[in-house]
Amino acid sequence: MKLIASLLPFFMLTLTPVITVLSQCKDISTTASPAIIEKKALFEDEVQAKRFSVAKGPLNWLLINAPNLSTGLYIKGAETFDALAQAEKNPAKKQVYIDSLMIIYDLRVKTCGEEANVTNRKALSFYKYYYDSKDKSKEILPLMDKAIALSNEKILDGLAESYMSVVKISADQKLLDENQILTRYEKITSIIDSKIKKAEAEQKPVDRYKKMNEDNLTILMYLVKFDCDFVRKKFGPKFKQNPSDLELAKKIFNFMLKDKCTDDPLWLQAAETLHAAEKDFGLAKILALRYLSNKEYDKAASMLEEALQLAKQPSDKAEILGLQAQQQEMLGKHDNARQLYLKALAADPSKKEYYTRIGDIYMNSFSECKQEKHQAEDRFVFLIAYDMYQKAGETQKMANAKSSFPSMEEIFELDYKRGDKVKVVCWINEETIIRTRN
Repeated sequence: MKLIASLLPFFMLTLTPVITVLSQCKDISTTASPAIIEKKALFEDEVQAKRFSVAKGPLNWLLINAPNLSTGLYIKGAETFDALAQAEKNPAKKQVYIDSLMIIYDLRVKTCGEEANVTNRKALSFYKYYYDSKDKSKEILPLMDKAIALSNEKILDGLAESYMSVVKISADQKLLDENQILTRYEKITSIIDSKIKKAEAEQKPVDRYKKMNEDNLTILMYLVKFDCDFVRKKFGPKFKQNPSDLELAKKIFNFMLKDKCTDDPLWLQAAETLHAAEKDFGLAKILALRYLSNKEYDKAASMLEEALQLAKQPSDKAEILGLQAQQQEMLGKHDNARQLYLKALAADPSKKEYYTRIGDIYMNSFSECKQEKHQAEDRFVFLIAYDMYQKAGETQKMANAKSSFPSMEEIFELDYKRGDKVKVVCWINEETIIRTRN
């Protein structure tokens, strides 16, 4: 153990003068001496057998006697010390193995080049072992920042996945201000989005990358207070200059949604930009609701139709049909609303609240439909409203409707009796059964 700890720093010093001429490690196994070939075979056999404690002996010998043997020497060397560090329970010995692992990464860069790739791997290992260290954790973010500067969108997925967690560690230690946090968030988001585009072009899964963006946004919202005033001042002017900026639109949309200021025109503009770029059922529904709230009925109708086309589940289709029905109600088109509610129920019979809505329309149609020829006939509208409430299981509304039924005396005057079929005229034009309130 002491040999490993003392020799590896020595390698760093002794290799420095000669490594400057080496840009990579070519496998020289075929021209190496028999001793080197023997040690290489022994080392690789021990690694393959996962006898890492034994493998460290030939590894040290090779690092001294054949440092430019091959890149594989350093790859397997990192595997060896990583495995030993993970398995070691003694803190002092574990630290020696971790230090040795980091030195292996540095030796690989000095001997073989590949700085970008190796720095990525070193940063991930550093995070793995030091994320909960009060002192060492401060070094993780600079190392990851260096890896990103060297690799950009080619950083390892693992680094992209853990980066904002490291930003949080540094922020919690008061090492970053809000602008520094935002700059890093925007950088990693841009990198992950590039990975998504590349994966989509290659028809590969993107769920993991999308989950990264979601998790990163959650972390950012923990670290930075994004109230609506902040969003307006920070992102509003920039978005006004470039309203097609999707990344900026996403930030505005999410941050303002979180602070519940979706009535802000800036949020609506951001939502429209996002939907124009990528049609989405949920976003179409949200926009439709906003247009309805603003009484922009033409826009609402168009967006609801889009949402209906985008809906995949029966429950989603029923929901949109229900919203279309509500819009028709607002416009006073009762028959259209009823037909849409019935279509929604056909798509998803569990949406019994739509029977309630039809019942409400009937109840509210008394003044419109009454002919004032006979009170009993005018009250037939409450019978058919009751039928709808009954289908919905709305007992209170059933009781309210029943209280407005015609009386026994009133139906007697028209020569009707309980149980007779009657047709409710006006726009309703439906049959029901005569009942009385007493």
